[in-house]
Amino acid sequence: MHRWSKLFVPTLREAPSDAEVASHKFLLRAGYIRQLGAGLYNYLFLGQRSLNKITAIVREEMDKIGQEFYLPGILPKDPWEESGRWTGMGDNMFRLKDRKGAELCLGMTHEEIMTTIARGELRSYKQLPQIWYQIQTKFRDEPRPKGGLLRVRQFIMKDSYSFDLNKEGLDKSFDLHDAVYRKIFKRCGLKFVSVEADSGSMGGSQSQEFMVYTDAGEDLIASCPVCGYAANLEKATSKLDPVTEMEPTGDGKPEEVHTPGCAAIPDVAAFFKISPASDIKCVAYMVLRRGAAGAKDTWHGVATFLRGDHQVNETKLLGAVGGAELRTMQTEELQQFFNGPAGYLGPVGLRHGDKPLGDQLTVVIDKSLEGRKNLVCGANKLDYHLRSVAPGRDFTWTISADIRSVNEGESCPVDNCSGKLVVGKAVEIGHIFKLGYKYSESMGARVLDPNGKEVTPIMGSYGIGIERILTASVEQSNDANGFWLPASIAPFTVVVTVTNVADAALKDAGEKLAAELEAAGLDVLLDDRDERAGVKFKDADLVGIPYRINVGKKVASGQVELVTRAKAGSVDIAIADVVAQLKERIQEEKLLAESE
Repeated sequence: MHRWSKLFVPTLREAPSDAEVASHKFLLRAGYIRQLGAGLYNYLFLGQRSLNKITAIVREEMDKIGQEFYLPGILPKDPWEESGRWTGMGDNMFRLKDRKGAELCLGMTHEEIMTTIARGELRSYKQLPQIWYQIQTKFRDEPRPKGGLLRVRQFIMKDSYSFDLNKEGLDKSFDLHDAVYRKIFKRCGLKFVSVEADSGSMGGSQSQEFMVYTDAGEDLIASCPVCGYAANLEKATSKLDPVTEMEPTGDGKPEEVHTPGCAAIPDVAAFFKISPASDIKCVAYMVLRRGAAGAKDTWHGVATFLRGDHQVNETKLLGAVGGAELRTMQTEELQQFFNGPAGYLGPVGLRHGDKPLGDQLTVVIDKSLEGRKNLVCGANKLDYHLRSVAPGRDFTWTISADIRSVNEGESCPVDNCSGKLVVGKAVEIGHIFKLGYKYSESMGARVLDPNGKEVTPIMGSYGIGIERILTASVEQSNDANGFWLPASIAPFTVVVTVTNVADAALKDAGEKLAAELEAAGLDVLLDDRDERAGVKFKDADLVGIPYRINVGKKVASGQVELVTRAKAGSVDIAIADVVAQLKERIQEEKLLAESE
């Protein structure tokens, strides 16, 4: 039996001033974590117990579909060079050298390493499919660690990898992970949503994130309350209402208009008495393209054009143009590519090409501009704009793509759905990818198919953030006094609080009750500290334990008080009924979580 008086549970009355989000504040105050450095945390007793329970749930469910491995955290350069990600990962990767000068890195993810095992050991289609997973520490040189455990430089991940003979097999592996992830998150008591997502540096085709809505999240999710459509803003689309076009002037061709001081979209719209939807916005970037082995990285100009009421989604843009990262153009670069000033940039007369070199741009327009006419845009000349501009007639482009972020209130993209999109913040707890052949092809993994032909296995990659589950749970279940975790992942299921340990009768009753609960298979913490009852109650409310039994004066009449933290309510029950009542409540909590 665990006794609070013997444990290290360093609770705090106030959170440090730099703790901003609820999970960060409460995990510090409850003594779950202590910060060691930027993005680096020590997990103390209560925190580690909770993480162990989460890990056990993940392992139990993953064992139903896969086999557990454990790979090194310090990795050689060679596999990453084979896949092309040694340079592609950029500054996010921790790099080091050993005493002999060999280049190494700390593992961010293990696609390359799992693929080296596959290519060395898998020979035949008869060995497929394979699903291999591990639960291991990962490292990321996060440029802006913040939010406590939400954005860190060292974290625990369950990462798994599937190898299949064909796309149909990958579909099955993907669906197996989808089902297992849903079971894991339900068992952990999370209210989550699955959304379409961008694959990012992982590559591949289909990508799906599992998210928990919270104001602490850094991801934005667009969802439809009518049909259930949901997607990360980096992937979300919408239907746009028709725009009433401006009336043409003169011969209907572009006309230069003096627009002094109208560099901002609202000023332009007011000057021409138009909606911002009829103004062509320009956002100019430089995109970094990684050089091949031994070659230098290079920066290339990218001019994007979209409606004035829309914003560029840089993840979508990177996917459209290819490249490692974006930055906005500087003044001298604007002069080089546009020969014009910021605020008056436009697409008419720009040179562009499929292979941007020197003063050539990659010109990208958002698909919402196609087919439009009589628009306004910058004239690449200080204090001048063009009106009566028609895309396709008056200017061309290199790429047309969906590069905008959807806006709240736009129509749902699902056919025959009349819903309007809402946008909310969320935190990612899991992500599953269909990688395709990116790693198996580049790294030379091959097997023989049923006809004896050598083929490349197709891969999937699937991740769960262990600490993310804990933080998401705290974010969705807290109040001014602390937080409460589901019984399945709480460090203890119930705390038995002896209100006055100096009273021998109360102390004996608490000891006996705690022993009975433990014998019934429950995780019990006995608060036997010589503290005032109020102090104990406050600590119990703070540290995330879902149930509390107060052993006080009513023991004389055979009763104790059962407190359910989530409901902030209590009932008096007979001591003889405590075990049965508590088990019943835990079962109800479990069934409710699984049904949602």
